[in-house]
Amino acid sequence: MKMQDLKGEVALVTGASSGIGEAAARLLVSEGMRVVLVARRRERIEALAAELGPAALALTADVADAEQVAVVLDQVREQFGGLDLLFNNAGMGVNAPFEQSDPADWKRMIDVNLYGVLQCTQAAIPLLRGLCSVSSVGGRYGVPNWSVYSATKFAVVGFHDALRKELGEEGIRVTVLEPGATRTEFGANVADAMAER
Repeated sequence: MKMQDLKGEVALVTGASSGIGEAAARLLVSEGMRVVLVARRRERIEALAAELGPAALALTADVADAEQVAVVLDQVREQFGGLDLLFNNAGMGVNAPFEQSDPADWKRMIDVNLYGVLQCTQAAIPLLRGLCSVSSVGGRYGVPNWSVYSATKFAVVGFHDALRKELGEEGIRVTVLEPGATRTEFGANVADAMAER
């Protein structure tokens, strides 16, 4: 099978300051792509952009904020004219039995894990050739003490199942990744049982 040539194409990676997002950004740059790094932690993405060189551009934004997302996509449009890949990766989770969970944590998870994906995707569609988002095995199989996190990831899976049907005829490929427990900073919130898995 012939590998796709990604040289010169443009990717936007959310949650690029660590974990899967940082690893994806590194890989995409190594494949010859120009990568827009998006995260809330300015110092982290600026340091990563400096390390990756001129192929990387750091833009600080919170994907839960629609206005910040719009500013990022406007900058992408102005600088690159289009976008070959949106990699929706920003996410967060809080481990707690649902009965004892904090509604403020529910809102944070929904805002980042669901609204962040929706806002980035809608803003990017006019520029877009490909979409890949990170969900979780928790989006297929609920995990104890991760009920709200699992609910947000179930929503991401359902959104992509429908969006694939909407955008496929336009030639936009829609993919959703569903990793299991992965060694990242996110692991600080993972229960002992999940960490062992």
